[in-house]
Amino acid sequence: MASPITGETESRIEITNDLSCIDLDRVHSWLAQKSYWAGQMPRSVFDRAVSGSLCFGALKNGATIGFARVVSDRATFAYLSDVFVDPTLRGTGISKAMMAAVMRHPELQDLRLWVLATADAHGLYARFGFNPLAKAERYMERRDPEVYQRLGER
Repeated sequence: MASPITGETESRIEITNDLSCIDLDRVHSWLAQKSYWAGQMPRSVFDRAVSGSLCFGALKNGATIGFARVVSDRATFAYLSDVFVDPTLRGTGISKAMMAAVMRHPELQDLRLWVLATADAHGLYARFGFNPLAKAERYMERRDPEVYQRLGER
C-alpha cells in the first residue's frame, strides 16, 4: 500500500490517500447512485477497485466530500477514474485540490501516459495537462454495460 499523503488546501480541505480516513460507504453510494459512469456498481466491485488503486479523499472537518481513484503501475501509466465531489459542494475548488494532490503524488511522477474519460469536465482536466487523445484511432475498448446488473442477479 502506498504511504499516505495528506495536505490542506487554502480553504481548509484536507486531501488524503489514507483509506482509513475516507468514508468509503459514502463514496460507494455516490458512485453507484449519483454518477453517470458507475451506475449500480455493487459494493463488492467497488471494494475490489479501491483495493487495487491509489485513492484520494477530500475531507472537510473529517467528512468525506470528494473522491478520486488512480489505477496505475506507478512506473509508466495511470488511469484517472471515479472523480466525484459532493453535489452540494461543487464549484468550490474541491476537484482542483484533489487533482493537484493526484498530480503531485510521489508514486505518480514521471509517467509516460495518463488517461481518463469524462463527459463534462474537460476544462478541469485541461488545467492539469490533459488533452484529447492524440491518436484516438489506436485506442480500443471492450465494454459490458450490463455487468453490474448481472452481478446483482447472483
